[in-house]
Amino acid sequence: MKNNTNTTMKFAKLFMCLIIVSGTFLSVALAQVIPAVKTPPPTAPPPPVLLSTQKLAIAGLAHDHVHNILSEYRNGKVIIVGIAEADKKLRERYQLQYNLPDSIFFDDLKKMVTAKKPDVVLGYNPVAKHIDIVEVCAPLGISVMVEKPLAATLAQASRMEFLALKYYIKLLTNYETTWYPSYQHIYDVVAKDSIGQIRKMVVHDGHEGPKEIGCSKDFTNWLTDPELNGAGALNDFGCYGADLMTWLMNGQKPIAVTAVARHFKLQTYPKVEDDATIIVEYPTATGIIEASWNWPFSIKDLEVFGDEGYMHALDNSNVLARIGKAPAVMRVAPPLLSPEDNPISYLQLVSKNRLKGITDRSSLKYNMIVMQILDAAKRSIAEGKRIVL
Repeated sequence: MKNNTNTTMKFAKLFMCLIIVSGTFLSVALAQVIPAVKTPPPTAPPPPVLLSTQKLAIAGLAHDHVHNILSEYRNGKVIIVGIAEADKKLRERYQLQYNLPDSIFFDDLKKMVTAKKPDVVLGYNPVAKHIDIVEVCAPLGISVMVEKPLAATLAQASRMEFLALKYYIKLLTNYETTWYPSYQHIYDVVAKDSIGQIRKMVVHDGHEGPKEIGCSKDFTNWLTDPELNGAGALNDFGCYGADLMTWLMNGQKPIAVTAVARHFKLQTYPKVEDDATIIVEYPTATGIIEASWNWPFSIKDLEVFGDEGYMHALDNSNVLARIGKAPAVMRVAPPLLSPEDNPISYLQLVSKNRLKGITDRSSLKYNMIVMQILDAAKRSIAEGKRIVL
């Protein structure tokens, strides 16, 4: 019995050896017949798509919104040929952060535009200095886009308008909310008369305060200065509502403005108001603008009441609508279509098409009305009365 077991085990081992040997020969044979599969080399990522082929230049670095355009430059999406900034320390800080070459920096705007010949200059300097950009660029035929609002005072805006019209340049104002799909959706629905005639518009724009949310010292130094900014929260955030109402009312000029300013944070912002409420009267509608540096959180929203419906843009995407007897519906607004979904691509569109940028939120025409509303609001606060326009 034992011998039989040994014989069986020996046979099993021999059989296993034959399987292993035959498998080895088969692998070698197949390797000679079937070529080895080569792993393709890794492909390089596609180059970034340019938002604009225009040669852009920057005037000033003291506005924190400049981070947006410099990030696009770092990502290869825009062409920046020059930056004019007199503050050496400010230049060095941005140069280090965004790895900017020495060759694009200048301490004077006139020197920069003369040497680099940009297609457009973008203003990121104090609002009261926007006029300086236009004084230099307009006679040279260079269009300008500034961050909101257009100017610190109506007098400055009027001079800028004169120069832009005299030298046939585009003078545009960039608002963050211009690129909100939710706001465009409300405008489109209103334009179709889906909610009836507009009767009331309410715009909230504000946050905890520029110092509280961590704005840079270079930014807050002029933002909280009544001369360099033109006001406090009234100019900084009130301009949004004035711009949106002018757009929704198709460029109609208001008949009167009444405003109240409050100083809740005298120790933090001793020179300017930190909260403002502006009532804008139209022949058939009323607008209420609430602007603040004194809220517990940041908010930008828009409400429109019509004879037959109501729409509320809660943020940049979500819209609550109630039209007629139908129940309220919440929806996500459709995305904006290129090139009108970004300030830089929009800027190129306007530069190439003279009919664009005439009557929209960025246009000079509409922003001159914005400046009239803000000027009337300041006069109403100073005089304590309703200002008729």
